[in-house]
Amino acid sequence: MMAQMPTIGIFDSGLGGLSVLREIRAQLPYAPLLYFADQAHVPYGPRALDEVRAFSEEITRFLLSNGAQGIVVACNTASAAALHFLRERFPGVPFVGMEPAVKPAAEQTRTRVVGVLATPATFQGALYASVLERFAQGVTVLQDTCPGLVGQIERGALQDAETRRILETALFPMLERGIDTVVLGCTHYPFVIPLIRQIVGDAVRVIDPAPAVARQVRRVFASDTTDGWGREVAPIQYYTSGDPATFSALVSRLGVEAGVVRAVRWEQGRLYEKGYVVAEGK
Repeated sequence: MMAQMPTIGIFDSGLGGLSVLREIRAQLPYAPLLYFADQAHVPYGPRALDEVRAFSEEITRFLLSNGAQGIVVACNTASAAALHFLRERFPGVPFVGMEPAVKPAAEQTRTRVVGVLATPATFQGALYASVLERFAQGVTVLQDTCPGLVGQIERGALQDAETRRILETALFPMLERGIDTVVLGCTHYPFVIPLIRQIVGDAVRVIDPAPAVARQVRRVFASDTTDGWGREVAPIQYYTSGDPATFSALVSRLGVEAGVVRAVRWEQGRLYEKGYVVAEGK
């Protein structure tokens, strides 16, 4: 009898973590996945770190109670605010979080000038400061918070004029200062990579950390070989604290695999299922 892959819980403030989910799906197709989008509170970026930490703790409890055996914090803001806290709070539960990909950017840049696009909370976190200290010596790192970009992506507005304006406002000054690499420090941002590439051109490398995170998930949650695991593609179960029909439609629009979407509500800091289900992207 073949062993069963562990169930992996993944969460983000909204749609952004789907960029990580699709990479995990590609590398671990036999692992059951639970995905939680906290759309009632999106975006996390401008929120206080303590508030994000409280959300992350309750979402982790919710995913574990629904069968998750490990958690991927597929949100740079939540990783900055809560990853260390969650590991202490839930000893024995494996966690994988997001870290701005400054190290590969610093290793690969030729101009020694790189840009990082991320949320305010990510830039303010100790994790980001540690990454800069360890890996960015001798490199000029330019930063921008791209106000409004997460909201645009949450609406599925990946190519409209306002999305382009936000990105041009962030990237044009960086281009003038000589960047040759852009680091995406928010899991929402890979969904606008085509637009970013239109703005920066072919000479600028765009680093999406999701594939590297998925490789780390594989190292943490699976063995070196999948020969001992089942061969049946596992389901994806989605939860959202927003509107499940809207979420389901956006999953389809973003080109991410469909699944059953369940509505969840916040009530006095706790999460409860509402019983509203949208099946298979319909």
